[in-house]
Amino acid sequence: MKTALITGITGQDGSYLAELLLEKGYKVYGLMRRTSLPNISRIKHILDKIELIDGDLLDQKSLNDAILSSRPDEVYNLAAQSFNETSWKAPEFTGNVNALGALRMIEAVKLGCNILGKQIRYYQASSSQIFDKPLESPQNEKTPFAATTNPYTTAKLYAHYTTVMYRKNHGMFAVNGITFNHESPRRGFEFVTRKISREAAKISLGLSNELLIGNIEGQRDWGFAGDYVEAMWLALQHSVPDDYVIARKRFC
Repeated sequence: MKTALITGITGQDGSYLAELLLEKGYKVYGLMRRTSLPNISRIKHILDKIELIDGDLLDQKSLNDAILSSRPDEVYNLAAQSFNETSWKAPEFTGNVNALGALRMIEAVKLGCNILGKQIRYYQASSSQIFDKPLESPQNEKTPFAATTNPYTTAKLYAHYTTVMYRKNHGMFAVNGITFNHESPRRGFEFVTRKISREAAKISLGLSNELLIGNIEGQRDWGFAGDYVEAMWLALQHSVPDDYVIARKRFC
C-alpha cells in the first residue's frame, strides 16, 4: 500500500485528491494547521478514512515531524495563501507561506528521503499566473515566466524554481504542476466563478440588482478540479520527474 501526505487537504483540490488516492488504495495523511475553528467541511465525509497530522508551513520542525511520522511515498504540497487581493494586503505572510513554506516542505521531504532511506516523490502546486502577461497563447512548459503582477505570483514562482532547483541539485523526484483555473462545487466564494454564480442567485431572489466583475475581455481556460487532481497524481507516476502545464484544452 502506498502512502501519501497532502498539505491543504481541507481545500478544494486537497479534498478531491484525498478521495482519488483513497480510491486507488493509498493510506492518506493530511497536514492540517491547528486552529480554534478548523474548516473540515470538504473532507467531513472521509474523516474516518484519512489521518490528520498537525503541521504548519511556517514551522520547519512540524513539517519534518509530519514526514517522519507518516513515512510517505508521495507528498502533494497544495497548501497556500491563494488570493491575489490578499497578497497585496499581506505580502510578507503570502511570501512566508507560498514561497518559504514550499522551501520548508521540500526540505522536510529531503530530510525524510535521507533518514527513511527511501525516495519520496514531491508535487508542488504551481500556478498559471507565473506566466503573468505571456507573449504567446496557449502557454506551454517552455513559455517564459514573468511573475510581477502581485506578491502571490512572485511567491509562486519562487516555489516553482525551488522545486526545479532541488530536483537538479539534490536528485529529488520533484515535480511542478502549473495549473490553470479549475472549479467545482467545493470552490470558495472568493473565486470569480463562485462570485458570479452566487451573485446571479441573489439577483434571481431579488436580493441584489447588479453583478460587478473585473475585465470582461479576459479569456481563461477552465476545468474541473476532480480531473486536475488526477493529473497531479499522474505527474508523480512517471519514471522521470518533470514540470507540466495542467489545463483543460489548448486554449489559455
